[in-house]
Amino acid sequence: MKEISLYIHIPFCKKKCWYCDFPSFCGKDYLMVDYVKTLTKEIALRTENYIMKTIFIGGGTPTYLSLECLNYLKEAMLKVNKTMDCEFTVECNPGTLNEDILKLLKSMGVNRLSIGLQAVQNELLKSIGRIHDMNDFIDNYKLARKIGFNNINVDIMFGLPNQSIEQWRETINKVCELSPEHISSYSLIIEEDTPFYNLYKENKLNLPQENIERSMYLETLKLLKGFGYNQYEISNYSKAHKECRHNLVYWNLEDYIGCGSGAHSFMNNLRYRNEEKIEEYIMGMNSKNNSYAEIKENTLEDTIEEFMFMGLRKIEGIKESVFKNRFKKDIDFFYKEVIEKHRANGLLKRENNSIFLTERGIELSNYVMSDFIL
Repeated sequence: MKEISLYIHIPFCKKKCWYCDFPSFCGKDYLMVDYVKTLTKEIALRTENYIMKTIFIGGGTPTYLSLECLNYLKEAMLKVNKTMDCEFTVECNPGTLNEDILKLLKSMGVNRLSIGLQAVQNELLKSIGRIHDMNDFIDNYKLARKIGFNNINVDIMFGLPNQSIEQWRETINKVCELSPEHISSYSLIIEEDTPFYNLYKENKLNLPQENIERSMYLETLKLLKGFGYNQYEISNYSKAHKECRHNLVYWNLEDYIGCGSGAHSFMNNLRYRNEEKIEEYIMGMNSKNNSYAEIKENTLEDTIEEFMFMGLRKIEGIKESVFKNRFKKDIDFFYKEVIEKHRANGLLKRENNSIFLTERGIELSNYVMSDFIL
């Protein structure tokens, strides 16, 4: 059987963060049991002919599920074929973890946690709509360690409204003192249909200036390197051999299955997208055994573009031999002028069979990648 990766979406939240545009909902807890029962049906259908090499349960807030629902999910996950070294991650938010939930996750086979912290200052956490404070995070983190989770990622975020460089430095230092195996460090992006977008349009959001945000990014590189973290992707840093294998599947444009409302799959050059609304997802799965809102076949150009966009996010970049093996032509056939232009500008490097962004190229990555649209 083919080895593949699995993403499972849990769309429930206690409260929606003000920057979040993911397909997640609060106030829909009454649908939780129906949703999880439907989800377990989809998981069984989609995964029966495959072996999972990585699994990622994201959301929403997966650990906001009731113990009853987590037990239904556990039953389904124990039946899924997995490789011996399957990386099995669950996203969680501080304030939604307790000993019972952590022990249940462990018994489900989960061996990696991804905890959303974002900042260590309680006033910042409150200002972005988080449901927890710093003490909740520390308590949950220590409890996870005590129960035996030895692979933990922590999400942090810079460029927040009213955030100073000193506060960002404090966030990095305090997180690194806890020594998680992996840190994801994202800059805030103002997305449409979020409370922050409305405030931004009304000029009521005091965001750091561009030069301050750039300084925050450079500070991240310096501090995390000093603590022994290796940057292996634009926003991701890990200790040795602790890279997120699931996310590398996306960045390498490999096949994966997505289950749950709003989940995406990429299989045999086809992209599938499930219905986002929980009710429509449940209805579709129960009436016709799928809940696809869209199925789209990638053109060759689509796949090459995606391969470049995703691959250039990795610090090691793209292997020219892998490109040729996959697309049967040298990369120069499609991109010689673009590559030469950005090499001349000091934004791309080409050496040892690889093409990758320079440090300056990473800072201007959106500009560079836009040139790879065919």
